[in-house]
Amino acid sequence: MDQTTLWREYAALPLEARREVDKLIEALAKRHVAIQKELLESKTSLSEDPFVGMWRDREDLADSSAWVRSIREREWTRSRG
Repeated sequence: MDQTTLWREYAALPLEARREVDKLIEALAKRHVAIQKELLESKTSLSEDPFVGMWRDREDLADSSAWVRSIREREWTRSRG
């Protein structure tokens, strides 16, 4: 339903029905705001995520750029056959 039709339908409702729609919209808006606030509050910072730093004790990954270079070199120079 497009906005023009929606407003036309709303305007055609009896006053009491429009008040019910208004209350429903207000309740939905409050619920949406509460849900968004809860989601924002429940987010942890990236530094607190257990995934971050899971390889911190891996000595072979101390220099990640060198590790990636060695993997690429090993994979790309492999004999194909």
